[in-house]
Order: sequence, then structure tokens, then C-alpha cells
Amino acid sequence: MIGGAHSTVQAEEVNFITDFGFNGRHAYYYVALDKGYYENEGLDVSILRGEGSVDAIKKVGAGAADIGFADTGSLVLARGNDGVPVKLAAIVYASPPQALYALADSGITEPKDLEGKTIADTASSSIRVLFPAYAKAAGIDADKVEWVAAESASLPTLLATGRADAIGQFIVGEPLLAKAAAPNDLSRLAYKDVLDYYGNGIIASDETIETNPGMVKAFIRATIKGMEDAFADPEEAAEILAKYQKQIAPEVGKGETEAVAELAQVPGMRLGEIDPVRVENTVEVISENFQLNTEVDPKDVYAPGFVE
Repeated sequence: MIGGAHSTVQAEEVNFITDFGFNGRHAYYYVALDKGYYENEGLDVSILRGEGSVDAIKKVGAGAADIGFADTGSLVLARGNDGVPVKLAAIVYASPPQALYALADSGITEPKDLEGKTIADTASSSIRVLFPAYAKAAGIDADKVEWVAAESASLPTLLATGRADAIGQFIVGEPLLAKAAAPNDLSRLAYKDVLDYYGNGIIASDETIETNPGMVKAFIRATIKGMEDAFADPEEAAEILAKYQKQIAPEVGKGETEAVAELAQVPGMRLGEIDPVRVENTVEVISENFQLNTEVDPKDVYAPGFVE
């Protein structure tokens, strides 16, 4: 847990949970923390370790965290099947970040090559949750792929040692994975190659959005400042992150921040701004590929007006 500094005026305590772990892709949150952007908004932010998007959504919905970072597709499933009262308040990954990685010499170069193979990932990862949609769009049989649950920290080793044919990993995690796999090259199968939907964004519960919109706006405002700084100087962002999470090598933090910038920056859209049409696309992808207990209205997935 990382806490911001206290000012003379009592700051509002905010627990923020990541999608999973602490990684280079989260550098901009630490930039906002380190440069006092949260503090300037009257917020005392603690950054909590998540264990997958599904975990983050549940914790935000239950009030165990005030704000979270999670996958939009997983949010649609959570609303439709479990009635989890959580909405997207700002988007970060405007393109799908999910991907599957294999070693280049494994023979896995296209989706069809995954049949008969084993993929390792965390139990609640959005990559695993959305795999049936990817398989359908790519024209492969999802039932011919075996999934093995593993801790996120062990995934690069499982791939590098051949104990899994492929692993789930966000594109923003590629720099760390490439370092672990060296001198082997990687083969990437990206969900964005066959699917069009939103990736991760900043989430809050319906109750928090209704009763404390000022806090949500303030958090997003400060985070976007952190994003702007991080994207302008990924090297600095990596150095800041390393002060808080010493296990993350600066070159990995820099590479992941650059990958986030690619996913987050959309011509004609402000950072964080939610496009209602893209939300509709996301709901459509999920609805077409999953059984939802309750039909999900795209307007129930996001809260407009929180990106200024």
C-alpha cells in the first residue's frame, strides 16, 4: 500500500485497486501520486494490489475499494450476470490490450495453432474470461485449448521454461515478458487483431458515483495529469515508479508506459474520454459471445461527465 502525503487540511482517503499487481503499466498513477496531483485535489490515495479485473470490480462493488482499474468487458459480464453495481468513469485502454504470447520457435504463429495447446493465466484474468469471444472471432475451437491457473508473477517463467505453450498477457506487459523470455523472441496473438472493444478504464460503484461525484472527478483529473506527464516522458515515469516499486526495472516501466500511450491516445478524443459508440461495441461483443442473465444497457456500463 502506498499512501500520499497529508496536508494541513484533512485529505479524503481514497483506496484505489489495480487490475492486477503493481506493474510498469501503472506508472502514471504513481506519477500523479509522486507529483502531488492527488494531494492537490484533496485526496490521500492508497494504491492496492488487485488480483485480476474481476477481483477489482467485485471489490469496488462491495466497497472494499473506492476506485478501481478494470477491464470493460469484464464489467459488462459483472453487471449482466452478477448485478455488480459498478460503472466505467474514464477509459484508459481505448483499444483491446489482451493478447496471448508464445515463444517464437514454438510454432504458434496464428490462432489455429493454439488448438491442442495449454495456456496459463490467472484464474480471473480478463484474457481468460474473454477467450471464447476471441476464439469465435478468430475461427478456432475454444474447447480444444486447455487453460491452467497460475499466479501472475509466475507466468513469464512458465512460458520461458516451456511449462505452458502460451500465456495470457496484456500488450502493455510485453516489455517485461520479452526480458524474461530473452534470448528467445516472442510470438504475439492480439485480441485487437480480430475484436473491437474497450479495454481497461477507471471504475467506481454506482453509489460512489451518485453520492461522491466530486471525489471521482478529482481522482480522474489528477490521474489524467499523471498520464500526460508519463506519456510525455516515459523514462521519468519509470524512474518515479521505481521509487515505489523497486522490483520494476526502469526499462520495463518505460516500455510499458509507451505501450499504454499507444492504447490510450485516440485522435480527436481527450485522454480518458468515453465514446458511447465504443461502449455499445463492447457490450455487443460480450452479448454475442456470452450468456448474460440480464440484458445490459450500454448506458448502465459507464457514467458520462467525469472527464473534464
